[in-house]
Amino acid sequence: MTFEEVLIQKTSERAQCTGQALEEVLLSAKANDYLTIGVYESAKIMNVDPDSVSFCVLAMDEDFECDIALQIHFTLIQAFCFDNDISIVRVNDMQRLAEIVGDKPEQFEDAHCVLITNPAEDSWEDPALEKLHLFCEESRSYNEWVPEITLPER
Repeated sequence: MTFEEVLIQKTSERAQCTGQALEEVLLSAKANDYLTIGVYESAKIMNVDPDSVSFCVLAMDEDFECDIALQIHFTLIQAFCFDNDISIVRVNDMQRLAEIVGDKPEQFEDAHCVLITNPAEDSWEDPALEKLHLFCEESRSYNEWVPEITLPER
């Protein structure tokens, strides 16, 4: 195997493992009621209680390229996350993300942004969340500020 083939294989394995970790942490946060779903709802939480935000997931879909307002919101959310040391990732399948986090029909329409929150008085910890933080930290060291994760298929 060439060096390039090994690197591609390792990158693929890393991405798959990270996708599984993201799904695990989203399901765990959902069970603990630590999710905020929606661009506007997320912006409210970030404004009112930024210290409670632990992780941010931005979801792209076919509407993203045509929606200038959504692009502006993403830029502002990313800047906020960078300024407040909040780990942030992108997923390319909003429908899959909505399936994981949504309970209500309106959540399926606005799953462009999902926050994992953790109130200061609570000590909720998840090993999968720690893996994601390490993944984001490692990605930033390679100047990949908003790494993309592929969620596993059902």
